[in-house]
Amino acid sequence: MNLPNKLTILRIFMVPVFVFFMLTNAGGLANKWIALALFIVASLTDLLDGKIARKHNLVTNFGKFMDPLADKLLVCSAMICLIEVNKLAAWIVIVIISREFIISGFRLVASDNGVVIAASYWGKFKTVFQMAMVIVLIADLGGVFDMIGSIFVWIALVLTIISLVDYVWKNRQVLTQGGM
Repeated sequence: MNLPNKLTILRIFMVPVFVFFMLTNAGGLANKWIALALFIVASLTDLLDGKIARKHNLVTNFGKFMDPLADKLLVCSAMICLIEVNKLAAWIVIVIISREFIISGFRLVASDNGVVIAASYWGKFKTVFQMAMVIVLIADLGGVFDMIGSIFVWIALVLTIISLVDYVWKNRQVLTQGGM
């Protein structure tokens, strides 16, 4: 197993630990900072695994499948936790997670037809803003950061919708190939 795939697996294993610290209060205020540190480290593994895989020609089918799944697990888990701690509205999380299910289904149909669909820049921007949003909301520094958090929530939501429309439009032939 190569380093990028190990980083992806590490990110997956970090998710339940992150959720534990987000949703328990055993350590008091320290839990928030531990959860934040875990989320940041996990997010950085996302950046690193892709760069390393492309730079050293270590792209694998495992990585192509598991890296986006690990990202979805991390970000969606964080957003669900943010609902629980009253930092994010459930309807926003439902829209964002719905987009992920739609794209995953689209990729499965494409894969059945031998088509590999690459991530778009809209999808990458969406992920960056979702991760930034989660970081600001977990940190909960108050003051101007409350406004920054709100702005990031709306940008992430808009980018989620734009990336969905862009993805479906650019790959609409998959719908006709998939027997729809």
